[in-house]
Parts: sequence; structure tokens; C-alpha cells
Amino acid sequence: VKLVESGGGLVQPGGSMRLSCAASGLTLDYYVIGWFRQAPGKGREGVSSISSSGGNIVYADSTEGRFTISKDHAKNPVYLQMDSLKPEDTAVYYCAAVEGFLYGTLREYEYDNWGPGTQVTVSS
Repeated sequence: VKLVESGGGLVQPGGSMRLSCAASGLTLDYYVIGWFRQAPGKGREGVSSISSSGGNIVYADSTEGRFTISKDHAKNPVYLQMDSLKPEDTAVYYCAAVEGFLYGTLREYEYDNWGPGTQVTVSS
């Protein structure tokens, strides 16, 4: 199983960015996908997660209403659309996958497949 994130970069406060998580070696229909982030000097925190069916979605309080996770069963990537970005959203963003769960989860320890991460910097 291999996960690769893309779409990171520099964006101004209030701007938008879309991250993609491409997976190989797995069928997304059977995996829960989560997005996590780690800011400098802080621990990794859950951002959002989507169930294998796409019918259950979870957001962290800090991102709900601004971030949108989505998946297209006909295509591979899982997306994280980030709007109204704030400087405190600056972090390395990771996608992760776990098989066999029915619901999305933001518990880091439940995931066993991780991408290398992509840097998102929100700054003017």
C-alpha cells in the first residue's frame, strides 16, 4: 500500500487549497481515509476522515465548516478542499488509510498506512 499527498504550497490567509491523496495497492472502497496535520513543535492532529462508503464523514472542530473531504469511487484520489485558510492551518498534511472500519475516525493510532506528507503554508 502506498499513499502520496499532493497539492500543498503557499497560500495567503483567507485563500483556498485542495490536497489530493493518491493510493496504490488498495481499493478505496474498503478503506477509511483520514487527513492529519502536524504543525512545527506540535503533535499530529486529525483533520478529517471519510468512511469506506463515503457515507460517514468526520471533521475536527478546528476545520469543520472550512474543510471538505471527498472521494470519488470511480477515481482514485481522496480530496481535502480547504477554504478560508488561516495561518494556524500551516502544517505538514498527511493522508492515512485503514481497512475494515465502517466509520471515519480521527484517532491516529487506528491507521496503519501513511503518506510522506505535503507542506501547507498559510502566510501573507
